[in-house]
Amino acid sequence: MGTIVISGTVVLVVLGFGDHVWWLAAVAVLFLYLRYGQGASSTSSSGGRTGAPGASQGAPGSVPGSYRAYRARRDRQARWERRYRRERPFESRRQAREKTK
Repeated sequence: MGTIVISGTVVLVVLGFGDHVWWLAAVAVLFLYLRYGQGASSTSSSGGRTGAPGASQGAPGSVPGSYRAYRARRDRQARWERRYRRERPFESRRQAREKTK
């Protein structure tokens, strides 16, 4: 992906010798790639927390980068399941019966 962005930027810069708006487009492409592309994972801040590099901060759907992040996600899931069983006892019993069939 990075090769495509760099080659696209070079093309925009070459086109920019005739019209300077293309240079602005090249800068915009690089900015967006660095901000939201693959480079974002290595350049993003960790939210002021110290921890293992690449550690997940609890983002949904992300793979935990450390055991601490895994434990936090597992504990949140357990709390949610206990609350669900407490608030909806009939539904949770029905689901438990369906699992054993």
